[in-house]
Amino acid sequence: MSTEDNYERVYTGSDVNVQYLQDLFNKAGFSSRVRNDFDSGLRAGFGGGLPGQVQLFVIKSHYDEALKLAKTTFPKDYHDEE
Repeated sequence: MSTEDNYERVYTGSDVNVQYLQDLFNKAGFSSRVRNDFDSGLRAGFGGGLPGQVQLFVIKSHYDEALKLAKTTFPKDYHDEE
């Protein structure tokens, strides 16, 4: 992922959930990126990551707002760190 230092992971889950959150983030004006280590590893010819686990990153300046939206959308996926 280019400029990885500018992004913070906000969610890890299924591809469907990540796509849904990414759409919500886009509507809210948050820039986001998806990383699927398992699919990338398969394409490169080696294993990596876990099947069905996709990561969603947002620009650090939007992290708090994006995290709140993700927790509201998928509360069961956050085993409270609060």
